[in-house]
Amino acid sequence: MLEFILNDQPIRTHEAPASALLDFVRYHEQLKGTKIGCREGDCGACTVLVGELSADGQTVNYQSMTSCLTPLGNAAGKHIVTVEGINAAGSQLTPVQQAIVDEGGSQCGFCTVGFVMSLTGHSLGSQPATEKSTIAAIDGNICRCTGYKSLERAAAKLTAELEQRPAENALTWLSEKQFVPAYFANIPAQLAALRPAATQAAEASAAASVAAAATPHANGGSAVSASPNGHTQSQNDHGHDSPIRPFTHSLIGGGTDLLVQRLEELREQPGVRLLFDQPGRRGIRRETTGRVVLGAATTASHLLNSELLRGLLPKLPQYLKLVSSTPIRNMGTVAGNFINGSPIGDLTILFLALGASVTLLDAAGHTRELALPDLYLDYKKLAKAPDEQVIDISFPAPLAGDFFHFEKVSKRTHLDIASVNSAAWLRVDNGIIQAARISAGGVGPVPLLLARTSEFLQGRELSAETLTAANAVMQEEISPISDVRGTADYKRLLLRQLLWAHFLEFAPELAVDELI
Repeated sequence: MLEFILNDQPIRTHEAPASALLDFVRYHEQLKGTKIGCREGDCGACTVLVGELSADGQTVNYQSMTSCLTPLGNAAGKHIVTVEGINAAGSQLTPVQQAIVDEGGSQCGFCTVGFVMSLTGHSLGSQPATEKSTIAAIDGNICRCTGYKSLERAAAKLTAELEQRPAENALTWLSEKQFVPAYFANIPAQLAALRPAATQAAEASAAASVAAAATPHANGGSAVSASPNGHTQSQNDHGHDSPIRPFTHSLIGGGTDLLVQRLEELREQPGVRLLFDQPGRRGIRRETTGRVVLGAATTASHLLNSELLRGLLPKLPQYLKLVSSTPIRNMGTVAGNFINGSPIGDLTILFLALGASVTLLDAAGHTRELALPDLYLDYKKLAKAPDEQVIDISFPAPLAGDFFHFEKVSKRTHLDIASVNSAAWLRVDNGIIQAARISAGGVGPVPLLLARTSEFLQGRELSAETLTAANAVMQEEISPISDVRGTADYKRLLLRQLLWAHFLEFAPELAVDELI
């Protein structure tokens, strides 16, 4: 039995936990304002708000999510808000809706609901609203009519209104201004009443996921799905169709990949286990050993908002802005990105350069640690037993003088799969490279830690000559092929440019050296 709040109504349902929240909203509850668009998390027409009760039980934190990729089971114990749930009695337009109307931000109207919900979620946020952050809130919504300038004007108008939002009792102000109806004030108490049932369900799912892992999977391993790419991998970056194999049990995190590829199959499967809300699977901490540890269900948004990680990696927010869109980052988990096995998984490439390891748990309760590069044997083939699942990820905390950089090239700057991506970690002392880790995606059948290139750099002078020589080693280490994202030669050139981009970010004077 799944229990949650949908707009202002309590819901209790026996519908399949792995079915899509979008289908439940539209066909079970007949709320047709949430639109069916791409069903891949790209267009944002199905955007809803997902509210989760804070630890103190006093407030609800709302995030935008694409309901087409949200497993219904992930709604348990939460407040789900569709466009029908944001208007006060009398159907008066909210300030968000009015701003879009005033600035001509809607033409055919199909996408408009998604923009409305994303901007409403932004209005409910706790951070001060700026024009930049307001526009960023709609980075997961696509409009094919307006050219976006009218929507940007609407965002500017909305930002001006939100400047009056108080830091304390913001929900009261938002309700008075009719951003949201008055019933939102009662949601914390309603979710608090659901919390014991939701916690019990999550704990039961955690136990069942370990037990289910003992059953061999027809696809060769537990499928922990939550790739923050937000796109189907039905055709991978290495030029082959992804195999779609039957399986008997699945572990689902955010669902942003499996619900694209296997929704119908998952809906009919009784053995699906949900990991997104399992106790202990989220969170980021630094241990006394100096390692940073992430729970497997930590999302890309958790990384983006982590003060600990921003302190260690100051430019992490700008890197993560290249990873899909806000709704997908709110859903996709780090472990899901790893286990997806995509050769161009953005988070995988990032964490390879950080020197990450994963902890695997088997059905008997035994754990083992595996270096992330060793997880990948071949395309979509993992060094993981069928009864193992990822429970956490760890990496050595970078020192204050260390350098880290991530680069990505794709046809679109945002919300797209990379043609080639790369990350670099360096430790340099007195102009000599003491240690290096260079990773690359899109240039082989698996996400690559370029071990030979990294070893070559160690102990060498930081110079244009060293980089030129390192590129020669790197070109021998990769094996790109031509596909829809570029020719093999193009990908080789891209990676060469990204290698230089890493080092130029660290030492801009190398550009002068190269020209001499």
